[in-house]
Amino acid sequence: MEVKTYTAVCRRSGDWWAISVPELKGVHTQARRLDQAEGMARDAIALMLEVDPATVAVDVRPELPEVVSHALAARRAARQAEEAAEQATATAVQSLLDDGYTVRDAGALLHLSPQRISQIAPGVRASAKAVAATRAERPVVRERVD
Repeated sequence: MEVKTYTAVCRRSGDWWAISVPELKGVHTQARRLDQAEGMARDAIALMLEVDPATVAVDVRPELPEVVSHALAARRAARQAEEAAEQATATAVQSLLDDGYTVRDAGALLHLSPQRISQIAPGVRASAKAVAATRAERPVVRERVD
């Protein structure tokens, strides 16, 4: 049984979602809530094509208000910034501990508790050992800036 995927474009119309399927001229339906759009579109497509609804997959594409698009973009940027901050923190922890700073001093410098530094450190040290193993053939020279 082959399943074909169709796109359901959903536009808000009053209290309803108006749903159209661009791949099939004349296939339109509506739903009260967005979470009902997939089922309604599947049924409309199956009825139009006279096929079993189980052979129809639907990709729901709601038209988003600008405020929603802006919020999603801001949330995506925040996730990326958080990931970058975590990576920068792990790098800083590794560097500080490698340079002989104590866990408490590293915590004070990074505005983290010593416990958090200790949580970060095992993963940092494990990855540092892997990096050190690959660098074993070439010496690494670090300059300390006071």
